[in-house]
Amino acid sequence: MNRREFLQALTAVLLATSTTSSTGCDTLASRMGGRADPIMPLSPTGEETGAPPVSETSVHPDLAVAHGTNPALNVRDALKLLGGIERFVKRDDRVVIKPNMTIAREPQYAVTTNPIVVGTLVKLCLQAGASDVVVMDRAGVDQRTVFDVSGIGKAVEAVGGRIKIVTNDDFAETPIPKGRLLKKWLLLKDIFEADVFINVPIAKHHNLAQLTMAMKNLMGVMGDGRAVMHENFPERIADLNTLVRPDLVVLDATRILVRDGPLGGSLADVERKNQVIAGTNQVSVDAYGTTLFDRKPTDLPFLVTAAHRGLGEIDLAKLVIATARA
Repeated sequence: MNRREFLQALTAVLLATSTTSSTGCDTLASRMGGRADPIMPLSPTGEETGAPPVSETSVHPDLAVAHGTNPALNVRDALKLLGGIERFVKRDDRVVIKPNMTIAREPQYAVTTNPIVVGTLVKLCLQAGASDVVVMDRAGVDQRTVFDVSGIGKAVEAVGGRIKIVTNDDFAETPIPKGRLLKKWLLLKDIFEADVFINVPIAKHHNLAQLTMAMKNLMGVMGDGRAVMHENFPERIADLNTLVRPDLVVLDATRILVRDGPLGGSLADVERKNQVIAGTNQVSVDAYGTTLFDRKPTDLPFLVTAAHRGLGEIDLAKLVIATARA
């Protein structure tokens, strides 16, 4: 039995003993521990050559998907399936959380990350012992306004987290050693200085990339001049993702924007999916995210490029996917 088969068998057994309540998630979480590896858990072939022997305490699904009408519970259940927030956040850790804060829109328009999802993550990190949890994004307009209108600012501060208004001084020219087109860029220093970096995008339509989720959400850590990303977008966004690898990715699909993205503005373009998808590899998270729009991972050129460059697995049949339903 190879590692993928072992993971699938173990996940099936654990989930079979659970109910739709949090008890089943607790059972799975109790068997998992240790900080997450930000590199994809499986190679593009589904095998892991040269890795240490798999043990019960080191087994985690590749993706966790929680379904339910309560976004906070979805976040909690997805993380329990992944091994618990304690797998990622240790006592006294400094945590940076990056939502999607493109423009000032209320949550119902599915343009910015759901504030309940962001606030729940902040609360969980603090409960795990984090010394500081700060939420930030390089929004396209006035950041303070986006924090206020989206509800993210209030949600973060209500549970004891901080918001940060990003300025030009927060960026530093950073080499991208594996970049093919992007060799260096002004990148947000905070994500490299933090102990834990969590990427929290929303799933939505995008007029250039087709869909924007975890990989593209990382453009919010880039400084001025991002318009160049529109030239050969698949290769350039892959370049960025060779360097910026979050410890945890939590995709908000409470509501998704299915048309007229990324700015939206009409409730007719919004569909309610009531899901949260979590994982440690942004490419694989995005691969699953395509199914929310009745698409396949191979429909998106930037995902195909990322997979060809070894940045993550996009063949969902090769991933261990654990689910919970409230």
